[in-house]
Amino acid sequence: MAESAAYAERGVQLATGKINVLEGGAGTPVVVLHHSWGGPGWLPFHDALIGAGARAIVPDMPGWGASERPVWAREPRDIAIIVARLIEALELDDVKLVGLGFGGYVAAELATMNPSRLAALVLVGAAGLQPRDGEILDQMMLSHRKYIEESFRNAEAYTAYVGEEPPDDVRDLWDFSREMTARVTWKPYMFNRRLEPLLGDMHVPTLLVWGKDDKVVPYECAEQYQNALPNASISVVEDAGHVVELEQPERLAALVAGFPED
Repeated sequence: MAESAAYAERGVQLATGKINVLEGGAGTPVVVLHHSWGGPGWLPFHDALIGAGARAIVPDMPGWGASERPVWAREPRDIAIIVARLIEALELDDVKLVGLGFGGYVAAELATMNPSRLAALVLVGAAGLQPRDGEILDQMMLSHRKYIEESFRNAEAYTAYVGEEPPDDVRDLWDFSREMTARVTWKPYMFNRRLEPLLGDMHVPTLLVWGKDDKVVPYECAEQYQNALPNASISVVEDAGHVVELEQPERLAALVAGFPED
């Protein structure tokens, strides 16, 4: 792996608890919301964003990682409210909000409630909508390893990233994250029937990015988002599954940097 660009870590205190934030670069603020299995730290994707002229801001969402857990939170909309307050506390404007998987669900909820600080929304394999025909893969029915493996395009890509056996600290992160995920996404699992009707008034330019081999959130969800949103387009990334930011970091960073077109 190439040497990482410089970044800093800090805590941002909100009334709802402290949020841990990783941050690096200067320029256009890009806030990245992680998957349901937690933020894996600073990634080549974040370096690629900096290389493309972004200020990359990567919080642990409340209840995940090193951020305090809001014990009262019971749905992704609660998490979205806190993330919106974090963006305000950081005094960010013209934000590109990037949501990965479950993070895309949170980002979509945030955009329907408080889009005023957003310049663009990028949803990468986003949950949040109930598929018309297929299903969102239920991680609660699988082992941690199997679910994460299914997030990659194939087993070889998983092993290249994680190794034959994940380290203990990674297993602990997955376990801690699954507990919080169950708190806010259970029944219904990973979608909100109240979200889709609200998308029609959300005019922030939106890019829907899907890995061609996504086995977690079916591609039909990208089409449903596009049909519901007044200003949305789809980009399919080859040689990627659900974790586009891990399998194709440079490609995803280029898509984020180039959207919306001037």
